[in-house]
Amino acid sequence: MMDLSASRSLDKIDTNILRALQADGRMSNLRLAEVVQLSPTAVLERVKRLTREGFILGYEARLNPQLLGAGLLIFVEVLLDRTAPRQLDAFKAEVLARPEILECHLVAGSFDYLLKTRVADMAAYRDLISSGIWTLPGVRETRTYAVIEEVKSTTLLPV
Repeated sequence: MMDLSASRSLDKIDTNILRALQADGRMSNLRLAEVVQLSPTAVLERVKRLTREGFILGYEARLNPQLLGAGLLIFVEVLLDRTAPRQLDAFKAEVLARPEILECHLVAGSFDYLLKTRVADMAAYRDLISSGIWTLPGVRETRTYAVIEEVKSTTLLPV
């Protein structure tokens, strides 16, 4: 992926394309051309360029976690026993190999990582924490936050 700080600025048509594709990633090129009022050929070239320059990372379907047995959303603070580069690399490698961990962020503050995970219920989380998260390299302490209500959940960026 290209360094975004080195890429050129976006014009109004580019931002309109990004907004439209964020709202509906399955939108046809023809429909996108109508929305941004440009020819289909010009829109296709812009989308290719926006992808090449790293503004568009990919496309995916948003799935319903409730219907797929992953209705319980849990955030976990993780404090490592040390934060030496080798320790961080080992932790990251293990996290990347675990599909039940949806997100992992190295953060500044009183703990080292914030994990986002989804499971069926508290029994499934107990299994995940005991046989998964607590066994990750260097984990000294965790704090769990079970989500009672998802007030807002979006991947849309303000463009």
